[in-house]
Amino acid sequence: MYGWTGHIALIDLTRHRISTLSLSPETCAGHIGGRGLGGLFVRPAARLAWDHEDMPVCLFTGPLTATIAPTSGRCHMMSISPLTGLVGDASVGGKIGVQLKRAGWDGLVITGKSSAPVGIEIEDDCITLVSATHLWGMPTDTLYDTLTPGKAGLACIGPAGENGVRFAAVITDRYHAAGRTGLGLSLGVKKVKYIRVSGTGGTRVKHPDRLKQARTDILRLTAASPALMGRFGIARLGTGALYDLMDNRSMMPTHNFNATRFAPASRLNAHAYAATYLPRRHGCKGCHILCKKIATQSDPGLPIPEFEAMSHFTALVGLQDIQLVTAANQLCNRLGMDTISAASSLACYREITRQHFTPQSLLALLKDTALDRGDGRDLKHGAARYARSMGKPETAMTVKGLELPAYDPRGAYGMALGYAVATRGGCHLRAYPISHEILRKPVATDRFSFSGKARIIKIAEDLNAVVDSLTACKFTFFAAGLEEYARALHAVTGNPVTAGDLLDVGEKIIYNERIINSLNGVDARHDILPDRFFDQPGTGCDRFFVPPIDRTAFLSARSAYYTVRELTKDGRPRQDTARRLGIDRHG
Repeated sequence: MYGWTGHIALIDLTRHRISTLSLSPETCAGHIGGRGLGGLFVRPAARLAWDHEDMPVCLFTGPLTATIAPTSGRCHMMSISPLTGLVGDASVGGKIGVQLKRAGWDGLVITGKSSAPVGIEIEDDCITLVSATHLWGMPTDTLYDTLTPGKAGLACIGPAGENGVRFAAVITDRYHAAGRTGLGLSLGVKKVKYIRVSGTGGTRVKHPDRLKQARTDILRLTAASPALMGRFGIARLGTGALYDLMDNRSMMPTHNFNATRFAPASRLNAHAYAATYLPRRHGCKGCHILCKKIATQSDPGLPIPEFEAMSHFTALVGLQDIQLVTAANQLCNRLGMDTISAASSLACYREITRQHFTPQSLLALLKDTALDRGDGRDLKHGAARYARSMGKPETAMTVKGLELPAYDPRGAYGMALGYAVATRGGCHLRAYPISHEILRKPVATDRFSFSGKARIIKIAEDLNAVVDSLTACKFTFFAAGLEEYARALHAVTGNPVTAGDLLDVGEKIIYNERIINSLNGVDARHDILPDRFFDQPGTGCDRFFVPPIDRTAFLSARSAYYTVRELTKDGRPRQDTARRLGIDRHG
């Protein structure tokens, strides 16, 4: 095949058995890669407990990986989430995806449990399990320095994944994280400390000249995008470029979502980090946007926080110190924790206990959470479980158990609907309505209206499922579209494909995930926001008022979403739709 290798490595940790599964061209084309193939392998295990021995942890590349197609060097991880018990997945950058593809593998499916810590070493078609007992307990940056991977890709867990933190992350290539949903703990219960991959091969391309033209088209479109490459864009300022936008639009989650404006915000934006740290650009393998920022001053080599960490470690927890944010972000990376869930759990703790943080006390509680001691023993289970244990479930700002990121839904109704129906819980990236409600790409929509949002969210979910399956970067789609990537895919694989064809695959991927969640009891009762957003207004300004979300209007929009997604009235998959999409509702 072109594009795909057709080979999946099956790694059974219990029996220390490694085998190869060959996929048909039809299976590859029908699921693309990344998130699509991950869902194919997770689905049969959907009813198992997340920590069951037979539960797979999947790591997949895409057909464009290790080609010149722009931003295609990411990879996708998937399992059942330790945090939510539902679909758990994450797109992650770095170079591990490229190295895995160069080694000749479309993906890994890891099952079983090792009796002792192990590392998975992959060099081309040779896969070995090596003892990692001496590395257990080691922070991720120290592990990176110890293993010195060089050109190899490295994914690893930190102490959080070893100590039962349900929002533990997988850190790849020092600066990148497969955050959200707790996939670090998924590897931790299997006793996998790291995966190191190096390859010497490449991806076969059917039509190299056509791929060069598709690449040129994508690069020209992104170069013309102010949101990406402009003076205040993501390439220049990182995702922190969104900080001022959230402040300006009164939708910055403040004091655990009790307010939507944070008075010191103007002093805590991306420009403040740039002035303090003079960061250099860094990014995933093969990326031209380079949204990561690494300090060259004050603390050289330190990663500059992403927007969500900038917001949640200031406004959400009531602190105003950019050096604290940078330290908290680095501590989460070293210990292997998702920054959004960590900060949100701390904000919930602060509201319940009424204890105000100092920089020192916040960092200490983060560390206690990762090391399973003190109050961290309760916080490591996430905000929803912690709030229930304290008799205050209403203080957990979560959807389906996943903590909400740094976009208050009272200020963007597409985001409100997107949070509620997302298959992995309170996620902004499933539909990413910020693109049109805030950044006005591809066109502006009224952020205080549900009009048309049901269909927009459905189509955007399908699109982003394709992006995750191509293992491309979502930021590129502020400028380029599926038309350009369909041409790139056609050039690589030789299979004629249109943007509409790709959206059809995306629809199947989302429906498969809805089936996985339905098998675990999810229905309309779970596609809902915390009551706070329906009962309390946001914090407006002289220019506008931020009202609470109208519950009736929200439920009407959700009902419309169920209609366009072809679900039942209570949000469950329908057999006729599953049959139309070529997937079985049951199993």
